Amino acid sequence: MTKIRIGNGYDIHQLVSDRALILGGIQIPHELGLLGHSDADVLTHAIMDAMLGALSLGDIGHYFPPSDPQWAGADSLVLLNQVHQLIRDQGWQVGNIDSVVVAERPKLKPHIHNMRDKLAAVLKLEPNQIGIKATTNEKLGPVGREEGICAYAVVLLVASE
Repeated sequence: MTKIRIGNGYDIHQLVSDRALILGGIQIPHELGLLGHSDADVLTHAIMDAMLGALSLGDIGHYFPPSDPQWAGADSLVLLNQVHQLIRDQGWQVGNIDSVVVAERPKLKPHIHNMRDKLAAVLKLEPNQIGIKATTNEKLGPVGREEGICAYAVVLLVASE
């Protein structure tokens, strides 16, 4: 029997002016961006938390605390690469990722392939191993009021052979 582990992740950040909107490592044109200590890439953060959670290794705040100035403005793809190395060092590899980004605006569909390709390159995966869906919150809650953007991710890890 193949050894597998499943993890899920979630992240949300507030939308503000004077910040770039980065999702899945891609800068997306929008008048607002996500506020955070790093680049606030909620999709990449949710994926990292799912990877760490699958192996009971805590969350990204443990490895990249917002109180540590070295992570200020950090590129989340660099952090993802570090989490990926940690997973590999533990004897695991990513089988697949499924994720959802929830945002009222901007429309994300035109950017999904670029996000998927960027994440696949960092994780050394085929693009078809990464699912990214985009939806709205039907104007409900803080995401629906365009106060923030959130993302959910599920990751399947497979023991390396």
